[in-house]
Amino acid sequence: MTRISLRMKIFIFSFILVVFSVMTSGWLMILNISTAFEKELGARAIAIARTVAQLPDIKTNVGKNGGAKIIQPMAERVRLATNVDYIVVFDMDRIRYSHPSESKLGTPFEGGDELPSLSEHEYISKAQGVLGYAIRAFVPIMNAEGVKQVGVVTVGIMSPTLQSLILEYQKDMFISLFWGLLIGLIGSFFIANHLKKQTLNLEPYEIARLVEERSSMMQSMDIGILATDDKGNITFMNRLAIQYTNFFGESINISELFPETWLGKQFSISKEVVYRPLLCRKVMYLVKIYPINVNGRPVGSLIMMTDRKEANMLAEELTGIKTLVDALRSQNHEYMNKLHSIAGLIQLERSDEALSMIVDEISDEQTVIQFLKDHISDYSVLGLLLGKRSRAKELGISLIINEKSCLLEVINGFSSGDLVTVIGNLLDNAMEACLIREQRIVHLLLQGNATFLYIEVRDNGSGLPEEAEKIFEYGYSTKQKEGRGIGLALVKQIVESNKGKISAKTEPDGGTIFSIKVGEGIDNE
Repeated sequence: MTRISLRMKIFIFSFILVVFSVMTSGWLMILNISTAFEKELGARAIAIARTVAQLPDIKTNVGKNGGAKIIQPMAERVRLATNVDYIVVFDMDRIRYSHPSESKLGTPFEGGDELPSLSEHEYISKAQGVLGYAIRAFVPIMNAEGVKQVGVVTVGIMSPTLQSLILEYQKDMFISLFWGLLIGLIGSFFIANHLKKQTLNLEPYEIARLVEERSSMMQSMDIGILATDDKGNITFMNRLAIQYTNFFGESINISELFPETWLGKQFSISKEVVYRPLLCRKVMYLVKIYPINVNGRPVGSLIMMTDRKEANMLAEELTGIKTLVDALRSQNHEYMNKLHSIAGLIQLERSDEALSMIVDEISDEQTVIQFLKDHISDYSVLGLLLGKRSRAKELGISLIINEKSCLLEVINGFSSGDLVTVIGNLLDNAMEACLIREQRIVHLLLQGNATFLYIEVRDNGSGLPEEAEKIFEYGYSTKQKEGRGIGLALVKQIVESNKGKISAKTEPDGGTIFSIKVGEGIDNE
């Protein structure tokens, strides 16, 4: 089946609309002209009737025998002078004393609309007369004293028919129709082309199919998707976004959907945001925001929400592999150095010292690994600590894990990925801070169970910067490198979303202490 294009549809529709409008306007114009003619003819007829009714000879002879001989000539002269169709004078018995057709003289008036005039009423009527439809004016004739009615004067003017008016104004109507159609066709052409460009040269069925396909794709994705306009009003939500936000209304602003959150308070469509935590309905999500620009002008934004628990399931696997690779690389580097030392001692035939070095290394490493295995129940955290310890050795840093450290369970509300993120960022900051010292030391105290978590990280670096209150803000960093200023902000988001507290302070002799406490339980003093 051949589809009619949008351009042709608009063209045909506009053509029909213009023809209908012009024909309707022409018909209404003829009706208005007809009505105006009737009003004008009525006013003219009643003026002539009043004049005739005031003539003395008319007043004197109406109702008398032989009166028609005087009234008929007078009425005909007035009729011909005023160019009306007829002037009829009749007495109170409705007997005619004048008429354009003399054969009607002496016969009763039979219009049917004359009764009110016999009661001294003056009026205009439209009725079927002898010569056709006419506008008739009825004026009572009073006697010379003006106290008694003696007859009626009727002046009739034939009403123009619609056909006669159409014939009279057909030229004007055809000119109006021609110009209306011409302007309508030209306008239809430009409107059709404009709409075609606005729809990217797509036909309506193509647009409908495209919208259905895009909507189906958005609904089938495994992340929550929201679209907003340039004022932050939400224009689209897929099924997962509705499920995450529990909003089933028609329209709402982003600030009302996420009140008391950074997204509701600091929403900006001009800035891209990648994987920033957002607490919504007591569930933590990772949010990505991408501005939408059309022809270089911002028109809205795309917001993508991912359930952090689902993301952490994959992240924990990736984190575990990354941590293991990092630990193996650091350990390999460290053991290569030790092997070179042992090989050198053997070449120098100092086998006792080489053996002692091997025993010390094995004993020390086994002691630390066994301690961590006995006190850290989560393998992701265990792998992280082993990796960070090897990395610390590589950097010449003493990473001291407090002997009171004990992680029996991951606290409720946290995941292994959360702990890896928090501990990893704190240790990375501490090790980087103490690189300025010759003697580099980092202390870690980790305690926790299902209801309590306490983490303390100390370093002997230079302490907090002057703008210490900004260290937990996104994008703030004392290191001018791309991608910095995210770690501590992420740590704070995770801790505060679980109603925990994080603090940082500078020790009197230098260095920084970061402490995190969630829940109530173990005494750390």
